[in-house]
Amino acid sequence: MNKHMTEKGIALLIVLWALTILMVIVLSFSVMARTEIYSTLAFKGGIERKFIAEAGIERGITELFYREVYRNQTVELEGREVWKADGTPYEGQIGNGYYTVKILDESGKVDINTASGLVLKNLLINAGVKPEEADIIADSIMDWKDADDLHRLHGVESDYYLSLPNPYRAKNDKFDAIEELLLVKGMTAGILYGEGGKKGIVDFLTVHSGTESININAAPKEVLMALPGMTPEYADSIIEYRKTKEINDLSEIGLSGEGIELIMPEIDTQGTETFTIDAFGRKAGEKGVYAIRATVRLEGGEKYKYIYYKSPVDTKQ
Repeated sequence: MNKHMTEKGIALLIVLWALTILMVIVLSFSVMARTEIYSTLAFKGGIERKFIAEAGIERGITELFYREVYRNQTVELEGREVWKADGTPYEGQIGNGYYTVKILDESGKVDINTASGLVLKNLLINAGVKPEEADIIADSIMDWKDADDLHRLHGVESDYYLSLPNPYRAKNDKFDAIEELLLVKGMTAGILYGEGGKKGIVDFLTVHSGTESININAAPKEVLMALPGMTPEYADSIIEYRKTKEINDLSEIGLSGEGIELIMPEIDTQGTETFTIDAFGRKAGEKGVYAIRATVRLEGGEKYKYIYYKSPVDTKQ
């Protein structure tokens, strides 16, 4: 009797273990299947947001051509307004997706190939860089792009870079890309791209404008504030004025007072044929956003050329 009961008990334990193992296997398959489903949905959503953002880029290019033709029109029909090239956000819809597009004329940025050390320093300090560090970075940028091996007060040349664990020489020529700044003494990814909630300076720099002056019809406030003599009040006046009318003559702004004589040589009202377009794609009811940044150059007629394209890009709306 005891032996018979023992055998039944063993059999029951084996059955229970088998059921436990089967349940674990079923649950594992269930979790795997659920994970695969969510991964597929996330991938599908990401691809859809990417296509929406790409549609935003194409819309931005179309608006640039429209702008070239109608920017000086005296009467604007509702819904056919010319898009501003000063970073103003515009919304659009395609299917159940939405895109936000911002266009910025490259002349509204600081060109690191032509800018003065003072403008670069001001931009850095306004972005939260300590003045002594800004001196080093600004002078080192100037030394990096000049043709000689002479040091500015806070700058460095090839002798410094050759002393690094991974040595290289100063370029002694123009920057080909903004990312090249990371090779310059003092510059960090945090300063360039931002970190800890602090905005970087990458959005305010260019290598494509080819001009020393800043186009006040396009410049963000951060760029305006980097100009010698500029005050928050002057910058706000410029931005407020251009909301309703493009500035054609510097006298229109009506600025007067201390610092104006320093500002005037640094600014202009003329744009370029090169623009950066930021497009953000999202779907209705979803939080995810896909961002693309493209820099295009209009070449006359209906022709244009991409000179920079990054997808996705970590940028803020």
